[in-house]
Amino acid sequence: QVQLVESGGGTVEEGGALRVSCAASGSTFLITMGWFRQAPGKEREFVAAINWSGISTTYADSVKGRFTISKEYAKKTVYLQISSLKPEDTAVYYCAASSIRTPSSQRSDYDYWGQGTQVTVSS
Repeated sequence: QVQLVESGGGTVEEGGALRVSCAASGSTFLITMGWFRQAPGKEREFVAAINWSGISTTYADSVKGRFTISKEYAKKTVYLQISSLKPEDTAVYYCAASSIRTPSSQRSDYDYWGQGTQVTVSS
């Protein structure tokens, strides 16, 4: 079992930056971590993922160059640095964990989910 707790969400002005965190506990050895987001009235979509070693990452095209995913293995924490925020980035951001070793953009590959943290971008 893996438990995931997100933090760091909030309200930021357009063009600003924010970092959200995901702390994992339980059986966290050799797992891939991902971030997804869900805006009101829309389906949950993939944002970024990182493999267990932190070497391999993948991003959604819509966030490339603005979002950075990183992992602090000793603290079992994954971060998502968000910059150049746009109003369309407003969403609940969810952390997810998968037992596969390759970063994946598919929701079905993830077995565990956090409760989400709200990010709101004001214009």
